[in-house]
Amino acid sequence: MRHLNYTHLLYFWTVAREGSVARAAEVLNLTPQTISGQIKLLEETIGHPLFHRVGRGLALTETGEVVRQYADEIFSLGAELTHRVKTEKAFVTTTFNVGIVDSIPKLIALRILEPAFQLEDSLKVVCIEGTLDKLLADLAIHKLDLVISDRSLPSGMGVKAYSHPLGECTVSFFASKTIARKYRQKFPESLNDAPVLMPIVESAVRRNLDDWFDQHGIRPNVVAEFSDSALLKAFGEAGYGVFPAPTAISEEITSMYHATCLGEIDSVSEQFFAISPERKLRHPAVLALTEHSRNRLFS
Repeated sequence: MRHLNYTHLLYFWTVAREGSVARAAEVLNLTPQTISGQIKLLEETIGHPLFHRVGRGLALTETGEVVRQYADEIFSLGAELTHRVKTEKAFVTTTFNVGIVDSIPKLIALRILEPAFQLEDSLKVVCIEGTLDKLLADLAIHKLDLVISDRSLPSGMGVKAYSHPLGECTVSFFASKTIARKYRQKFPESLNDAPVLMPIVESAVRRNLDDWFDQHGIRPNVVAEFSDSALLKAFGEAGYGVFPAPTAISEEITSMYHATCLGEIDSVSEQFFAISPERKLRHPAVLALTEHSRNRLFS
């Protein structure tokens, strides 16, 4: 492949951001013909089309989406460099890009990542939430430095990455104070026919909870399922049902969501992993958060 022309890349990036050649032409103060011609040269350099037509508009191809992601980072770094030179700052802010699987409780993610904010070196943490498959794809193209997951790297993913256990903790059930009294007595048998808010069936902890219910002959009334753990707790706070959460953050849950802990299920646990492209961890932020998780948070 020939050397990349960054002027062509800028024209492409502007079209991708603005949504059309016409709007990009207005932003760049160029003719649409000039921009179209330069993007054509960029496509010839890369060897793949970057856009395809959808009605009267343009949409990125799969290759175009990858190129846009790299362009985002390139021009973000350029803006950061310009800002630093203009302000004559004596330090460089390092960006730490972390993917967080959307089934992980937000409070757990916060506790895991806290050490990264306490490093002496200047660090900007960028958190991206999504499914494990999507985050691993971003890790593979170096858009992410780390993925925090509630399950280890699945086999057969074709991604060169390694799972590093952070620890595990048991699961407890909580309820708003308006209904806690009814279900706290004779726990966990009280969960039979109780309205329960659960994670979606694809999550690891849901499968473990379903197995535990079956083993104990408990048939809860699952009134709602959530992919977002914070939304699940918000519905729990509103009194729509009993809800599970990691025991490690029980104090935060009782305080933030005005909830009461009904009891702990010590035979059901949630596991947490840091998935990294490195077999041996070297990034200072990753080392700090893994040490903190293993020795303090989940010890």
